[in-house]
Amino acid sequence: MQTKLIKLVRDIYSTDEFIPLHAPTFAGNEQAYLAETITSAFVSSVGKFVDEFEQKIQDYTHITRAVATVNGTAALHAALHLADVKAGDLVITQALTFVATCNALYHMGAKPVFIDIEPNAFGLCPVATEAWLTEHAMLDADGQCRHKDSGAAIKAVMPMHTFGHPVQLDELLKVCQEWDLTLVEDAAESLGSFYKGKHTGTLGRFGALSFNGNKVITTGGGGMLLCQSEEDGKHAKHVTTTAKQPHPYEFYHDEPGFNYRMPNLNAALGCAQMEQLEAMLANKRKIAEQYEQFFSETEFKFVKEPDYAQSNYWLNAVLCPDLESRNTLLKQTNAAGVMTRPVWQLMHRLPMFADALRGDLTSSEWAEARLVNLPSSPVGN
Repeated sequence: MQTKLIKLVRDIYSTDEFIPLHAPTFAGNEQAYLAETITSAFVSSVGKFVDEFEQKIQDYTHITRAVATVNGTAALHAALHLADVKAGDLVITQALTFVATCNALYHMGAKPVFIDIEPNAFGLCPVATEAWLTEHAMLDADGQCRHKDSGAAIKAVMPMHTFGHPVQLDELLKVCQEWDLTLVEDAAESLGSFYKGKHTGTLGRFGALSFNGNKVITTGGGGMLLCQSEEDGKHAKHVTTTAKQPHPYEFYHDEPGFNYRMPNLNAALGCAQMEQLEAMLANKRKIAEQYEQFFSETEFKFVKEPDYAQSNYWLNAVLCPDLESRNTLLKQTNAAGVMTRPVWQLMHRLPMFADALRGDLTSSEWAEARLVNLPSSPVGN
């Protein structure tokens, strides 16, 4: 099977050279917009492309306000700050995620609570979340959700749309309403993914996108904070630009802020990439269909979008029958110059999060032992 898979991937990408997991595609106005930015001398955080890029994301996602940031982790950090998460607070998230989700919590002194995934979309399970809260949480006299044993405030729920597959947002929103928690969507991987017709990152109070070099579109490094309300959007723009009050010459900052501004150079790249987004998504869907057809006659299971969603298929994934077959697949494909990767190690296995509160993680551990990501660059045949 591995030999046939390697041939399939090489046929998709029409090359005998090394095939990366996800490489950027530059086929439009990238060079022209970058040259324009350099000529203008506005290469830092002030310039027309920052505004244009934010507007393009607003128009595409139908969010009230989009605020460009230097990377996706910065967008998450700012979102949590605006959601009033403070040092010592708890935030419910998933153990099966990229480390940036938890790094954003670590750097603000908050702590994750790891809850199991739902095994179809591989994102935070609303049933497991509700069960953990029922057993371990309470609402105090002021309506604040607290951990029964420690008394720590539980402030937010932060699901991640794994590989671009949307989580069960309606159900998670219901849990958040019941327990007075803020929903912050880690939508870093899901530009171009829709939950029941609504773009990911737009159903929670805040959402965060990433435009790292390995994402569907890239700004080199960059992120976007999505805000449901205009008030939150204005505050987000203010706090991510060092909280400086406008003045012709004085420097006055009215609250602690972050220097999380996206440079105009990066935004120029993003504007050019957005012009190609629909074509990239169509290509990625075509590649996913080829993988799905290939694995349909094997004991391996291709990871498809949930019935309620339209996924961007950021990283295609396959579930192997067991750990041994997973390791064999990884070794043979990588030895042949076709990059494949296992899913991230579960967060509670990392030393900095080993002591974090967690529920039963059976589905997360099952996926960790079987899941492999396949080449997914949007340039295939």
